[in-house]
Amino acid sequence: MSEIETLFGVLRQSVDEKVADLIERMVREAPDHALSKINPLHLAGEASLDEEEVIGGLLRAVGLGILEMTWSVMCPSCAGVLSANKSLKTVNSAQYHCAFCAAGYETTLDNLVEVTFTVSPRVRKIAAHNADELSLAEYYRQVFWSSAIDLPTDVDALMRELTLEAVDLPSGERAILSLHIRAGMLILFDPVTHTAQFIEVKGEETSERQNLALIFSKADVPVDAVTLRPGALRLTLENRTDTRVLPAVWVADGRLDAVLTRRRPSLTAKRLLTNQTFRDLYRTETLAIGQRLKILSLTFLFSDLKDSTGLYEHVGDLVAFDLVNEHFRLLQEIIAAERGAVVKTIGDAVMATFETPDRAIAAAIRMREAMSELGAQRQQQGLLLKMGIHEGSCLAVTLNGQQDYFGQTVNIASRVQGLAASRSIVVTEQVVENAEARSLLEAGGLVPTRRSVALSGIAERVSVYEIP
Repeated sequence: MSEIETLFGVLRQSVDEKVADLIERMVREAPDHALSKINPLHLAGEASLDEEEVIGGLLRAVGLGILEMTWSVMCPSCAGVLSANKSLKTVNSAQYHCAFCAAGYETTLDNLVEVTFTVSPRVRKIAAHNADELSLAEYYRQVFWSSAIDLPTDVDALMRELTLEAVDLPSGERAILSLHIRAGMLILFDPVTHTAQFIEVKGEETSERQNLALIFSKADVPVDAVTLRPGALRLTLENRTDTRVLPAVWVADGRLDAVLTRRRPSLTAKRLLTNQTFRDLYRTETLAIGQRLKILSLTFLFSDLKDSTGLYEHVGDLVAFDLVNEHFRLLQEIIAAERGAVVKTIGDAVMATFETPDRAIAAAIRMREAMSELGAQRQQQGLLLKMGIHEGSCLAVTLNGQQDYFGQTVNIASRVQGLAASRSIVVTEQVVENAEARSLLEAGGLVPTRRSVALSGIAERVSVYEIP
């Protein structure tokens, strides 16, 4: 039996059979470019499979060494990769700048960092494993652009349509290009060094030859935009790096905009951090000690068993311990099914995160019913949950050796849970104002009751809603 067969045999023991078949078929048969930046959400959609199951399968394939995982900081405007990282630990800049778009962005995990998967060279070698051998078009497809951009099949034709001139320039060499430029905006850009020169072409056409020079180096030196007239241009390009560069002159018009705005869903870092399989596999390896990464919007759910101390006194330690463990198992199962993840348990309480408020509400409603059913089965009608939900910004951090969250949003969610009576779900205004959450409540005929409360440590009173 070959190593690949052995690895996939192990994968099938923990992954849905259809997902395992899909991953193995890709590894064996897909073209190289399809294995350089595997987009889990697009892959699941194409195969009509559940997204969470595909994400889980890919994560387990990483653990077996079949695939490798990359955390890419991407420009939300052009979808170019600004920084490719093997771990979140090296995403350590507060801001990233895109030279192609001449724009800077604050580092957040909501839509700036995407996660993709690449086949391991141990299993199959593909062209992207040695990016210096890729053509210009394939370098853009497999290295520069993120998996969030929906590129046409014929990338070579796209490049021919959008570029006036391009050159593969080896280390230490110089190239001189002669071209005729027309009125409009041009971008001279190299995707290897992320160097850009903006050229505005306007005015009367000149009969004199114009000259422009650009040096590519490791130094991140901003290049001022220039204005030229239509006509002949002598372009001198010099590569002072220790690798090749791939400068091209782009025509910045509606055709380029049409390409850059074609997007497909991609797996964000925020969503992956709320995936239960990811937390189970990478609980202690995600962030460096002291590292803090901002999330603009994350939904927190806190739950606690009502009067668990009384439960132990009523039924005895052994029965109560079994009930509490079963309660944890059911809650984690429901949270994972609603695309959430358990961050930690504290006594009989659970702290969980969800990408969006509606998922948290759906989970809470299911958790409430599951506890009622468990109580009825075990003849323990007092087995009731108190739950609180809040949405807002936070920091992803490492606390007590595992990936956790910090900030006022977490504090409010915890305090809101403390307001809940037995079987009640208390949520904040931010949660009920979410459009998907409102639709979910209306579909279930649930009308939240509003009240204004004071929360410890919060200066102003807070509007909360109890879901009956």
